[in-house]
Amino acid sequence: MEIVTKVYKVTARFSDSEKLGLTSQLRRNVVSIPSNIAEKARRNNPKEFNQFSGIALGSSCEIETQLEIAQRLDYLERKELDILLDQIDKIKNMTYKLQRTITS
Repeated sequence: MEIVTKVYKVTARFSDSEKLGLTSQLRRNVVSIPSNIAEKARRNNPKEFNQFSGIALGSSCEIETQLEIAQRLDYLERKELDILLDQIDKIKNMTYKLQRTITS
């Protein structure tokens, strides 16, 4: 949830021309991570669990790309980008570990 608030705060500074573009994409993807983790927590089926884990991981990867684009467009400083990417990397690692634990 922490990454959601960080991304929302960062994207609030983006250009108005990005409201329907990069801002919208980043916000949708970052909300998708905890939403899919919460939904998969309610599933007892390992196949469904993998599906929702995969969606959360895919959203994480998309966010990494979109944040890199934002930095190249000068919407983010490199230091901000590095902090956000580090947090996304931690989320991906936790999701991978959880996925392996459940499906083993």
